Amino acid sequence: MTETMTYREALAFAAAKEMDADPTVFVFGLDVPDHKRIFGSTKGLVEKFGPSRCFGTPLSEDAMTGVAIGAALSGLRPVHVHIRADFLLLGMNQIANVMSSLRYMSGGALRVPLVIRAVIGRGWGQGAQHSKSMHGLFGHFPGIKVGLPTSPQDAYSMLRAAIRDDNPVILLEHRWLYDIEGSVDEQYLPPLPGPVVVRQGTDVTVACTSWMTIEAMKAADVLARHGVRLEVIDIRTVAPLDETPVVSSVAKTGRCIIADYDWLYAGFSAELAARLAHHCFGVLKKPIERIGFAPVPCPTTRPLENLFYPSAVQIIRAVERLLDLDSIDLSQESFYSYEERFKGPF
Repeated sequence: MTETMTYREALAFAAAKEMDADPTVFVFGLDVPDHKRIFGSTKGLVEKFGPSRCFGTPLSEDAMTGVAIGAALSGLRPVHVHIRADFLLLGMNQIANVMSSLRYMSGGALRVPLVIRAVIGRGWGQGAQHSKSMHGLFGHFPGIKVGLPTSPQDAYSMLRAAIRDDNPVILLEHRWLYDIEGSVDEQYLPPLPGPVVVRQGTDVTVACTSWMTIEAMKAADVLARHGVRLEVIDIRTVAPLDETPVVSSVAKTGRCIIADYDWLYAGFSAELAARLAHHCFGVLKKPIERIGFAPVPCPTTRPLENLFYPSAVQIIRAVERLLDLDSIDLSQESFYSYEERFKGPF
């Protein structure tokens, strides 16, 4: 059955489906059962499953990540929710030294069916300690799967796939996506999906992570009115990475922009660019362009924050460079702005 729902509703629906099907699944984390329910993404769970399977925790990321690992090793399937991805760094020993390695170190004897959900993305000038994404960092460690669902369908399917996986999975959810609405087929349950073409084009390939897919689609709408057709690819799962769909697209367009929701230096965009340079060396008409966070800690004021985060405008300007186009007058364009809709808390 297919229904129309928001991203937040899709996450809550997916969790409820898995908790219904498997009594070993439980959801926990700071503020998970409070009145805002992690932007509404855990709404209805404590009412339906009770406080033994949906509960809040102390503000102690290291300890709670250890609890999640222990629960997974004991035969349960925890979903550990972090309202801010930045503070996963406080549990980094558990994530990088323990969680990622246990299955390998045990020769496959131990399973670690643990899902970590964490919120990324901008809010109301949250500054340097509430602005990171870090999917490239987590994907650096073998043994961890890392996904960034963009659509409600992906939120639903990827969370269910992650819960069913016997390996640790980190899902990073941009806070501005929670209101995105779309159709969800509850029977569509593939393993963690790889890159997908969300818009067909012939001139430039734009490979995106998370919110940058939304920005790229806006850029594609603007450029289409000027005769330029972008092909937009949503990466979705950055580890393990299947670059094949991006390679196929670049073979067609000959030009590529990687629009990553993170810093560029030593990040995911560098990894993908290296792979594309290897596979597409003979077909690239111009060097690969990379777009991401400005190379500074995130500033707090709105004007500086707007310069820090990558946008549709940056994608348009990169396309102009790749196609040797004159600069398009964007003064009459209305670009997507979310701050009037964002309700917080972080």
